[in-house]
Amino acid sequence: MSITYHVCKYTPVELLTALGGQCALLDEAPESFDLSDQVAHPNLCGFGKSVIQAAMAGQVKELVLVNCCDTIRSAYDILQDQGNLDFLYLLDILHKQEACSVEHTRDQLMALAEAYGAYKGTTFDKEAFFAAFQTPQPPSGPHIAVLGAKMGQHLFSLVQETMPLPALNATCANNRNVARPEDKEDFADLMADYARCLLGQLPCMRMTDNTARRALYNTPGLEGVVYHTLQFCDYYGFEYAALRNQLPVPLLKIESDGTTQSREQLRTRLDAFAEGFMDLARKGETSMEKHGCYAGIDSGSATTDVVILDKDKNILAKVILPTGAGASNGAQRALDQALQQAGLTQADLTATVTTGYGRGVIGAGDKSVTEITCHAKGAHFLNPAIRTVIDIGGQDSKVIRLEPDGSVANFVMNDKCAAGTGRFLEMMARTLEISLEEMSTVGLTWKEDITISSMCTVFADSEVVSLVAQNKALPDIVHGLNQSVAARCAALFRRVGGENPCMMTGGVSRNRGVAAAIEEKLGQPLYIHPDAQLCGALGAALFAWELG
Repeated sequence: MSITYHVCKYTPVELLTALGGQCALLDEAPESFDLSDQVAHPNLCGFGKSVIQAAMAGQVKELVLVNCCDTIRSAYDILQDQGNLDFLYLLDILHKQEACSVEHTRDQLMALAEAYGAYKGTTFDKEAFFAAFQTPQPPSGPHIAVLGAKMGQHLFSLVQETMPLPALNATCANNRNVARPEDKEDFADLMADYARCLLGQLPCMRMTDNTARRALYNTPGLEGVVYHTLQFCDYYGFEYAALRNQLPVPLLKIESDGTTQSREQLRTRLDAFAEGFMDLARKGETSMEKHGCYAGIDSGSATTDVVILDKDKNILAKVILPTGAGASNGAQRALDQALQQAGLTQADLTATVTTGYGRGVIGAGDKSVTEITCHAKGAHFLNPAIRTVIDIGGQDSKVIRLEPDGSVANFVMNDKCAAGTGRFLEMMARTLEISLEEMSTVGLTWKEDITISSMCTVFADSEVVSLVAQNKALPDIVHGLNQSVAARCAALFRRVGGENPCMMTGGVSRNRGVAAAIEEKLGQPLYIHPDAQLCGALGAALFAWELG
């Protein structure tokens, strides 16, 4: 039997079931939008593109849409023009719950019943209609709620994997709860009451009056919220902005584009959020006497760093090596060198904790902790007064706000683009034919204030080439690049609600020009420890010490 797919909680699946349909929520997340991009505008949001992609790929033959927004209207028009579906229907449901909306929805339901019944060759089965209604069970006990724009199973499964508490998918289309209408003999009267029940469920953000959505986050046992938004979609961005200031539990925002491509990037954010709910770091001293040594391995995109501590948390060894082609091989090389430096063998290590983007493929660790939590831990160890950490690594930038005890209060990341990262500076140095060491200082002697306006690394590279062709002075170009990186960091600092004093970590902390530009943008000095680049590995070693 073919499946009739839908994408909206206001889709009358009970009616479709009563007419012989087998209904399912369209939950496809393609690797790319190669097919939809051939027929749709590139600025169409990922929600609409995923619907078009599934239909164009032949995964969908029957589809009932609701005019949630202009994107779905566009998707309907495109698919209707393509003509490759066996059944395609668009329901026009108003954004209100008033009597006129109920009447209009009743008429829409009756028209759909006629069209779908004719397509299926069936008649309305009242018994099947009432049997189709389901009552979702509310969560019991502590849980994490996923709210916001529709989240497919591909991404929700990642939330389930990473969260230490049960996760509830209460995003749009997943929090459907339609009350059972009264039994009416007349079909029109039954559809009128059904329309009232459809419109009366907990509203989505498209509805004019959506105040009842407070029930989603005023739930007993709610310990935290993961809020999901879609690129190019504003509906749920508005709700998130309001929740930021009123939600009494921890809140994490993640954004996706409707494909599976950002899954692993989002894993780091989810892992860091999850670590706030777990007693990974046992507070204070334990009753166990400490023996042996403790290693932290930070496997980054550019370098792999290792720190080894003794039982009194003294640093016995510290190593920074290029990661190379394989994260696991690079980690073992760095660990071997650190052990040799400390005069130890691997048998002397009581515990090892891994962190960084390569942490998942390193087999040497007893536990993995995200670099966000490790940088917070390491920064607090080096300077307990620090309240904000700016970490510019090889492929992302992070700003982490700390609690007085060094735990993570909040964090933001820029990991969608290389702009503002160590990789960006490395590429620009290559274009300018200077070393990273030269780039660190040459911009300090600038005279002309040059603005690098491009947000994209590729375009910024072209802009730099153009400036070179104009005979602009090298110090002025590098200063413009430093200012570009600093502007991005300052924006992240403001978003996270950064507080003083602020510490800079990561490999770019050694770049004096970038550090000076960030200080200028923030209007405050940065604390940069001699071991700032090792902060992630140090934090991991401290976690290993607590494991021991």
